[in-house]
Amino acid sequence: MAPCEAEPKPVNIDPDQDAWFTAFFLENHIDPFAYPIEVGSREQVEFMVYPENNERFYPCSDTMFNAIMSRKRPRFLTNRYRDVLDKILAIIKAFIDSEYDRAFLSRLIKIKYDNEIQSRLLIPSRLEKRLYKIFLTRTQIEDPYKSQKKKENDRAYTFMASESFKEALNEVDGAIDTMKGFTLEQVKAKINEIEFTRRLSLLTASALWQDNNFKVPSTSAIKTLLNAKITGNGMKRLLELVNAPKSKFLWLAGESGDVVADIAIAQFLANIGHVVILAVKEKPFFKKVCLNDTRTDPVLVKTLEQAHFIHDKAISKNQLLQRLKQDEHLYVISDGTQEALNLLLVSTTFSRVFKEVDCVVTRGPKQKNRMIQTHFRFTRDVINICAKNKKLDIVFKPRHPDFINFSHMDLEGKANKIISEMTQAKNENMTVMFYSGIIGSIPGKIDVAKKIMNRFVEHLKNQSDNLFIINPSSYYEPGMDADDLMYMWEIVQRSGYIDIWRFQTSDDISRSFAIMGQKVPPEWIGKDATYSTGCTKEMRIAQEVQKENPEMQLIGPAVDKFMRRDEYGVGSMYDRRLAWMPERRRSDRRKHGRRE
Repeated sequence: MAPCEAEPKPVNIDPDQDAWFTAFFLENHIDPFAYPIEVGSREQVEFMVYPENNERFYPCSDTMFNAIMSRKRPRFLTNRYRDVLDKILAIIKAFIDSEYDRAFLSRLIKIKYDNEIQSRLLIPSRLEKRLYKIFLTRTQIEDPYKSQKKKENDRAYTFMASESFKEALNEVDGAIDTMKGFTLEQVKAKINEIEFTRRLSLLTASALWQDNNFKVPSTSAIKTLLNAKITGNGMKRLLELVNAPKSKFLWLAGESGDVVADIAIAQFLANIGHVVILAVKEKPFFKKVCLNDTRTDPVLVKTLEQAHFIHDKAISKNQLLQRLKQDEHLYVISDGTQEALNLLLVSTTFSRVFKEVDCVVTRGPKQKNRMIQTHFRFTRDVINICAKNKKLDIVFKPRHPDFINFSHMDLEGKANKIISEMTQAKNENMTVMFYSGIIGSIPGKIDVAKKIMNRFVEHLKNQSDNLFIINPSSYYEPGMDADDLMYMWEIVQRSGYIDIWRFQTSDDISRSFAIMGQKVPPEWIGKDATYSTGCTKEMRIAQEVQKENPEMQLIGPAVDKFMRRDEYGVGSMYDRRLAWMPERRRSDRRKHGRRE
């Protein structure tokens, strides 16, 4: 979607309510126009959230959003605000010894609290993050829960390394009623289901890790724990994925102690052939495991020693898929945030991983609010696991049925089909040309760009004999984003079958409009392939290909003129910097009668 298009907004509301809606995003610092560096673009969010009715995603439950939109200051919202304040004040009391400092910080937090909630626009989780950051910055305590997290992780590890646990986990009696009529494959699948279910049951044992008088329970007590009651509609879907070949999970790690159980579950899944990407927090956030914990906590260092860390916060689709296709099964990434879960603020890597997996597993009630207790649907299956009263509630929300997903195999298949066409052309002694031009780099002009390319390619074909031209605009399919296209075309471009790689010039564009009997519109005057972010990336590829195949010709603008373009906006077809050019955005909106 081009950045000049109108912002998503609620349907059929008056200007006053529209303003309140816009203020909601501004006040919560989740507006991509006001905070382009911090907040993901609409295209990036759509890697995870399937858009309906031009609606704008918000990172809270529908109940919370409706309470804020009502402007009636309901008790529900007031109570959630108060819960946040009480939580921060409790931290001050627990970690600050000086009476003066404790009184000062408490008063400062209350002042900021009163100021922040005055408008009643803030999502409580955003309030929590702001107040917590004030505590961290004023006290210079980097991670107040660091010691406690280590203790709880150590207890969980001690529990799972105990002989009592191993004996309970491997108990066979009564696990399978009968094996009559079972094939070996069915027996293996049943055993996997039993062990997976027992490991999931570990998520009900939080009280054990949190007990300062911790001791390993008896084998019989552990057997009872591993047979936890499971409710909800999600277990069936989880078992389907467990029994499928090489499922891919994005698993959002829980809090201290529980994270050791998360890792044990992930390792089990990895050992039976699945791929699990564990997501942790970028920075300390209460008792949630963060990236630094994985480096400094001895238990996490040991349990994750076989895991592969992806540290790049903006990994490309191509790089990500190459990693996931290796014979590796357990990965760790940061979600890029310092709060419970906010899809508007997650890293590019997290967004791309979300889109590539089969299922996203979320943990706890806060993540349930944001992913299950909302009308929004997602691009992948989402499962939430909540543990309460020694029971597990597992809820499944299937991905949106209209989401079109191109797997890497789909894209590779499409690329190989094009390569087959190139091979056939070469066998017929034809010259193969790849034509690179502007497609999405001029916001809102994709259809015009395709028409220009098609007319000029027709002109070249009419002008030349035995010329086979690859015209990228002819291969686009609904549902493809720039990530998909880049991945597919790079396979084609590196195939070694290109004789001539032609990059669009301003003369090509002028000739196209002349062929159509039109004057060149102002926005196209002087434009060429150097204006395109995609063409810049393709020029870099072309130079690498030419080193391997010196006979390949490069035609078009001078190479040095290409390097002014930066990088694709995530999932979009234009330079990411173009999305945040205020003067362009304002003029485009005035021109099209759209609001700022």
